[in-house]
Amino acid sequence: MGWLTIILLTLLVRIKSENQTCELIGRTGFLEFAKEGDLNIAGVFSLMNTQTLIDNDYRAVPYSYCQTELKLARTMIFTVEEINRDPMLLPGVKLGYKVFSGCGTDNLIRAALFLNVCTFFVLMCFYFIFSKLSHFSTCACLSDKKRYPTFFRTVPSDSFQSTALVQLMKFFDWRWVGIIYSFGTYTEEGTAAFVKKAKKMGICVEFSLMFSQTSQRSFEVLVETLSNSSSSVVLLLMPSYDVRSFLSEMENYKITGKQWVGSEVWVTQKDLFSVGRKHILQGVVGFALPDAPIQGLGEFLLSLKPSDEPQSAIIRKFWEKVFKCSFSSSQTSNVCTGAEDLRRVSTVYTDVTFRVENNVYQAVYAVAHALDALLQCQNGLNPSTGKPCVWENLKHVNFITKNGLKVFFDENGDSVALYDLVNWQIEDDGSVHIIQIGEFDDSLQEGGGLKLKEDTKISVCREPCPPGTRKALNRNKPVCCFDCIECPEGTVSNKTDSIDCFICPPEFWPNENKDKCLPKCTEYLSHHELMGSLLTGLSTVGVLLSLLISIMFFTHKETPIVRANNSELSFLLLFSLKLCFLCSLTFIGRPTQWSCMLRHTAFSITFVLCISCVLGKTMVVLMAFKQKLCILILTLIQVVICTLWLTINPPFPQLNMHYYKDKIILECNPGSAVGFWAVLGYIGLLAVLCFILAFLARKLPDSFNEAKLITFSMLIFCAVWITFIPVYVSSPGKFTVAVEIFAILASSFGLLLCIFAPKCYIVILKPDQNSKKHLLGKMPPSTM
Repeated sequence: MGWLTIILLTLLVRIKSENQTCELIGRTGFLEFAKEGDLNIAGVFSLMNTQTLIDNDYRAVPYSYCQTELKLARTMIFTVEEINRDPMLLPGVKLGYKVFSGCGTDNLIRAALFLNVCTFFVLMCFYFIFSKLSHFSTCACLSDKKRYPTFFRTVPSDSFQSTALVQLMKFFDWRWVGIIYSFGTYTEEGTAAFVKKAKKMGICVEFSLMFSQTSQRSFEVLVETLSNSSSSVVLLLMPSYDVRSFLSEMENYKITGKQWVGSEVWVTQKDLFSVGRKHILQGVVGFALPDAPIQGLGEFLLSLKPSDEPQSAIIRKFWEKVFKCSFSSSQTSNVCTGAEDLRRVSTVYTDVTFRVENNVYQAVYAVAHALDALLQCQNGLNPSTGKPCVWENLKHVNFITKNGLKVFFDENGDSVALYDLVNWQIEDDGSVHIIQIGEFDDSLQEGGGLKLKEDTKISVCREPCPPGTRKALNRNKPVCCFDCIECPEGTVSNKTDSIDCFICPPEFWPNENKDKCLPKCTEYLSHHELMGSLLTGLSTVGVLLSLLISIMFFTHKETPIVRANNSELSFLLLFSLKLCFLCSLTFIGRPTQWSCMLRHTAFSITFVLCISCVLGKTMVVLMAFKQKLCILILTLIQVVICTLWLTINPPFPQLNMHYYKDKIILECNPGSAVGFWAVLGYIGLLAVLCFILAFLARKLPDSFNEAKLITFSMLIFCAVWITFIPVYVSSPGKFTVAVEIFAILASSFGLLLCIFAPKCYIVILKPDQNSKKHLLGKMPPSTM
């Protein structure tokens, strides 16, 4: 059977007799991927740039562009293998492929020359037809069948894009626009075609300016014109590398109020975004090649390993660039293993959005369908028309791909023109979402081919502004054409076509749709929530534990260990600790006038009583005299401070609406800040005094000297309340109350366990040590 070569850039058909051969002169050195088959499909892709040209308007091909081309080449290979698995298409025939690299001007020309050399020899040997099938050549000039009679493409002509752009302008009633383009056939002919069609639709062009990367003066003129222009819509028609340079320059100029419209070559490239460009790219609209999923292609692309194509220098270079490693250990410490996973990186290659890839997919399938028809020909000619089969069969292919795209060519060799209308939506965190808001289908006659989705968020002239938005007039548009702007945070509008948004009262907050004010939820530390329940439980445990120790001490009140260091003070301390645990419960629940007054005064008085008892026990170690009067005086001082506080400026419940925007904090205002910090300061003063005295008495001779225990308990007490102050000041809402409760419970448990746990240990587990014999001669005189 004969063999045949077909290229996506250039379609080449060879048919030979059994005994004839065609030999090539020399080697190209550009063959990157190959797999022999009964019929071979060859493609030229811009896989690697080997020369950098920076001269006038020649530029180096960006690396990301070459990544895209590698993705397209792999898509071609995937499609060939998918066709080979299809028993209905080309049954009994195995397709092969040859992929050539042509990235960079020189390489592309040399690769094309190689294919033409091969064509020359086929002319000498056999009958052939030289046809071209492109996946990305958009120049409208290629539709001229007189100049390019054998050219076909699966990408829409630029002529359709200019038609779609004009229809977009007409749909939104944008009749006063500007154009910025760059040097080149694509942009200059595209601009001319748009201007010509726009005039027919009554759309006027205010300015048409060329952007040049090499002329600073022309850019200054461009910026001045753009700043002073009255048109609010600007069409940016240029290749992506020019767009990147243009945006970099424009970051320095805060020109706002413009609706930018992009072309298909750059409008889906998220990597163009940066924070400094948000004012330009926010809201950009434009037409892009349609995105359609190709089942299995994503997994095929991401499963690539260098070992799949061990002879390919391009894949190794791509691998080193993506994973920042090297296959040569002498160049870097980070050595490529070849086992790295492409699923873990985000690059142009790993993006599973398939736009241009669909053109390659359709092109390979078009060739396969043409070949399927070719195999039914006789002597290379169509039996019915007598014309060459490949050309005829490509011209008349008509099928639907597995992902639902219809493929056929018109009389100019163009496929059906399909575009997605997309809109850039940039979030506050910098994430970019390119949302499809419509589509253009040239095969649809109704509406001129442009259709917008019903849920499109872009305002149109005839649609009223719904509640939750306000109507904003645009001076560059008719009065009937306006924009709908969402109400700012904290405001609502409750009717259609509202001119203004209204601020909600302080106790209210807008609902999600911003069309109604709802009462703010009130926040406070409740018994029913988890944190309130846990704190209540800890308070209860503290009370029960204090009660249990009191009962234990009462049943063993005549024992030496209980009588040591004044048992009356021990019982009074246990009583005050019960009150400390109980007073923490007053902080939980909905604040009221009485609870706000009670919580702080009860806490301050009970804690002073508690610290006074500890101070009395400390003084018992240092000197033997009655301490009841001392405890009474110290406690009365706190009672006086609290009385003055409650008389002059007592605590009261208040609604805090400033900390959170959407909810109210119900809290206790201390009233007098001086009174609040005075009671805390007094407690702190007593704690420090107690700590100092206990520290001095820690080495006094005693078989059971409480001074050491008191020193440690006061150390914990002081540490808790020193930590409490900054945390209390910085905690919001109900967490302020929780912090205060935690400080009360932590310091109370510290006193309870440090002072009484050792005595309980002796009473319960070491009763032999709880005797006068054990303590005789080592205890200070009893003060009972």
